[in-house]
Amino acid sequence: MARLSDIIEGFIKEMLENSQQNVLEIQRNELANLFNCAPSQINYVLTTRFTVDKGYYIESRRGGGGFIKITRVDIDKNEYIKEAIRNNIKDNLTQKEAEEYIELFMERGFLSEREAMIIRAAVNDRTIPLDGETKNKIRAYLLKNMLLTIIE
Repeated sequence: MARLSDIIEGFIKEMLENSQQNVLEIQRNELANLFNCAPSQINYVLTTRFTVDKGYYIESRRGGGGFIKITRVDIDKNEYIKEAIRNNIKDNLTQKEAEEYIELFMERGFLSEREAMIIRAAVNDRTIPLDGETKNKIRAYLLKNMLLTIIE
């Protein structure tokens, strides 16, 4: 027998499949009433099964007329991920910060172990023989461009 979370996930995915624009607006309380569960169960399903790395973007508005908007993102084109790289990776990174990004992208499946090793070597302090601020700017530039190239 399927768990409630699996049933809710399947229901939402089926509704998205029937949507013409890959966008679905639902009310958390109505969905909870439909499945006779707490709204927190709906939150759990959304936060664990409908994540960006799985191809979904969630918006939520709370209050009386609140809703949850689920958008299916075409991960194959990766435009959303590219924008995230451009907007979220600073223009100045320490080696530790760069390695944290590399680890994150590897954990999410956007980088192989080999690609991660190559990028680590490229953004390493020993590879960029400059001082402070300039080194960190070049490191950020290298990391962004290498990630954008691989994501394509």
